[in-house]
Amino acid sequence: MATARTPADGPVPGPAHDPPAPAGPGNPDPPGPAAPAGPAGPADPPAPAGAAHGPLTGVRVVELAGIGPGPFAAMLLADLGADVVRVDRPGGPALAIDPRFDVTNRNKRSVIVDLKAPDGPARVLGLAGRADILIEGYRPGVAERLGVGPDACHARNPRLVYGRMTGWGQQGPLAHRAGHDIAYIALTGALGLTGSPGEPPPAPANLLGDYAGGSLYLVVGVLAALHHARATGAGQVVDAAIVDGTAHLSAMIHGMLAAGSWQDRRGANLLDGGCPFYGTYETADGRYMAVGALEPQFYDAFMALLGIPGQAPARDDLARWPELREAIAARFKARTRDEWTAVFEGTDACVAPVLSLREAPHHPHLAARATFTGHGGITQPAPAPRFSATPTAVRTGPARPGADTGAVARDWGIPGLLPPPAGAAPGQPYPPAAHGPLHPSPPAAGEPLDPSPPTAPEPPNPQRKASS
Repeated sequence: MATARTPADGPVPGPAHDPPAPAGPGNPDPPGPAAPAGPAGPADPPAPAGAAHGPLTGVRVVELAGIGPGPFAAMLLADLGADVVRVDRPGGPALAIDPRFDVTNRNKRSVIVDLKAPDGPARVLGLAGRADILIEGYRPGVAERLGVGPDACHARNPRLVYGRMTGWGQQGPLAHRAGHDIAYIALTGALGLTGSPGEPPPAPANLLGDYAGGSLYLVVGVLAALHHARATGAGQVVDAAIVDGTAHLSAMIHGMLAAGSWQDRRGANLLDGGCPFYGTYETADGRYMAVGALEPQFYDAFMALLGIPGQAPARDDLARWPELREAIAARFKARTRDEWTAVFEGTDACVAPVLSLREAPHHPHLAARATFTGHGGITQPAPAPRFSATPTAVRTGPARPGADTGAVARDWGIPGLLPPPAGAAPGQPYPPAAHGPLHPSPPAAGEPLDPSPPTAPEPPNPQRKASS
């Protein structure tokens, strides 16, 4: 699927960077004809040589490798065309899946740097000196102790946008505590919104906290800061905390709570399953249908097709909502999910089948839009959103740790990324730090951008999940 930016906007303003290198020894996963996606639709065609890959073409991003929201945010930037270099740690992060199937590392390149080695920080700082954005997900203070914190990076590159992804944030009583998605959303009140009143709140995978409250806010933040940096020449630190983002997602509900139109308990409100015409129902075959017939005209269509108009309590009689729910539930149990899907197909009753992950790519609407695509034998979500002038695509499969060191060293102009030659003094960076055609001194904040900067920066290292 091709995706892209607004027409006539032209390229992203700022320093012109060389496009990613073509396939070669250092880039073993080149673009090319993708594996067929089967019913999910055809795979993306390879982009023409020299073509832009999305609205962020020319933007360079360093990702210090980790798990969870940081890698997903970096994938989104890579999907939008940025040249993302993931700095993997020797041995890889904990909780990692087989690198061949880690779709969040698609469209990226990888180098391996040991930040605890004597030359590790210098190699990452070399990358930071050539980058527009750096993303890290350590607990507060860890990047500083490793020598790659904001001050060290800004000393090398004042325009750098330094994105910090954590669960608890950089400050506060819990800032240095470990945690995971479910704990972060629990404190914000978001987890307490879900589920039936008499049962524990269900875990919504890690979509709500890690990705919605974390990754997406980090991406918005670093792109806003990049816009500012290109206008002023000054970079900054972006503190993206999952607790902040998840709380922000509940803004409308807090307004409803203040207005008295939302009860602060589960299963008692219009959008939390308390309303009988906004929820899910089991069918005869043990599957489910989702109902969202909120407006009167949609509700009327729903009840007519369900086959019980006039036989159930009025929708506005809240005291009889339990009775209405029972009537709707009994009716849904009379047919299978696929039979009900056929009944509601092509109507405005606002009813849809609840599909599994493997079923979703086969749905006719998603297949027609190529919402899922195939690459390297893996069916996966296609890049989103879509742009009219700068299409995006899955260009390469998951980056293999360390596979692109040579290509990145060449493209970003950082020979210091390469392993030192035999006989080099241990612990000494190779080559020695120097300024010149490949290592120019970065411009100070406020200086005009160089319209034709050198061709490359140096890679970052471990990024981990927020405060994990």
